[in-house]
Amino acid sequence: MSTYVEAQQNIRNGSHAVVIGGSMAGLLAARILVEHFERVTVVERDRLPQEPETRPGVPQAHHVHVLLTQGQRILEQLFPGIEAEVTAAGAPSVDWVAECTYLNLWGWVSGGSSDLITRTCSRALLEWVVRRRLSNYSNLQFLPTTQVKGLLSDNSNSRVKGVELCGCDDFHTTELAADLIVDASGRNSQQPKWLEEIGYEPPTETVINSFLGYSTQWYERPEGLQADWKALVVAAKPPHDKRGGVIFPIEGNRWQVLVSGIGRDYPPTDEAGFMEFVRSLRTPVIYDALQSAKPLSPVYGYRRTENRWRHYEKLSRLPEGLLAIGDAVCAFNPVYGQGMTVAALSALTLKECLQEQFRYRKGNFTGLTKNFQNQLSKVLQTPWLMATGEDFRWETTSGGHPDKITQLMHRYMDQIMLLSISNPKIYRSFAEVTHLVKPSRTLFAPDILVQVLGTLLNQSRNQEKALRQGVN
Repeated sequence: MSTYVEAQQNIRNGSHAVVIGGSMAGLLAARILVEHFERVTVVERDRLPQEPETRPGVPQAHHVHVLLTQGQRILEQLFPGIEAEVTAAGAPSVDWVAECTYLNLWGWVSGGSSDLITRTCSRALLEWVVRRRLSNYSNLQFLPTTQVKGLLSDNSNSRVKGVELCGCDDFHTTELAADLIVDASGRNSQQPKWLEEIGYEPPTETVINSFLGYSTQWYERPEGLQADWKALVVAAKPPHDKRGGVIFPIEGNRWQVLVSGIGRDYPPTDEAGFMEFVRSLRTPVIYDALQSAKPLSPVYGYRRTENRWRHYEKLSRLPEGLLAIGDAVCAFNPVYGQGMTVAALSALTLKECLQEQFRYRKGNFTGLTKNFQNQLSKVLQTPWLMATGEDFRWETTSGGHPDKITQLMHRYMDQIMLLSISNPKIYRSFAEVTHLVKPSRTLFAPDILVQVLGTLLNQSRNQEKALRQGVN
């Protein structure tokens, strides 16, 4: 008997939640749901590997996946001891202030030791460890090689009561009843179409696209390498230097080396072209580091990097019992490394909304959908502005233009990065905001604001002086 059929026979009575998609967002949502539902089912199109292996449903899995400090802290909260597990699997630690050398717009930056320390690993390893932890919950089951074909609504068409499923192998359809459906199916979410099929309006979308593409190759870390860094980041520099790159350490004494280009300046996916692209970066440091490194993989490419926000929070009418989370709601340009951490923050938002929902109305889901999508939109606002704000630095970006406030923010952040080179405290504050540990207002603290305004004033005076000298 297939896993699919066995699962159907086990699903009978009780409070039931269904998660569509075994992505990181889906797995973290499931972790929250097991505390509130008698049964939780994760429906996943892929076969689920028994070892840390990439899945077809994660096309960017071969590329760098950064779990920011805030994301690691949340995972440790949800799965105590998970950091020790990935450490045992060989994941190195990186202090992102002291051990990551960063070439920003103005120069190289690194600072003293900090508490912004994470274990760096491949996406496949992290997902596998999380999925294995979830398998310990007796009220959770995975339904692999299965896809959702549509939503089932009640007689009043005001509530979703389940999903229609199709086995990927046999194409047999069946209905799966549930009290709550969580769509975590990623960028390819079909929820807008499903809503239309049951008589609801789809959400409006905001799409900001800098047409960034990236390529990644895996390397064996050179034996005996003498370096004062564990990770390297070379940022692009608007308006002309469109190319950037990173060296990211992972388990197995390996590096993931990623290079990116903006405005359709896509890096090649052949090895010779990849190396020429690395050589073309505005510093030779990554190219030099690779001269003694052994390639372990083909060159992988990825170009679907647009920021896309489906505004479920703006819909005046939504069916009860249906939530969207992760990239199914808001997908960021992956080059900024926010996705998994925002998924973790979103899972905590789901937890808070469920606790509030059931505090006085146990078993009553009325109002949960609207409340969750509204609360989630508040979580998404800061990372969205961070990602799109950076993408708006490029004239080739589509989907809008930077307004006056964004332009002022660009000038302000330019000065933050300039000051970071010589001021470790400002650099640490910048890193804390980047890792979503502290809010963006941290960078507007009085002591930082005074220094930024001072540098802007000095620049203005120097420009006026140069102009007067030119006239004379």
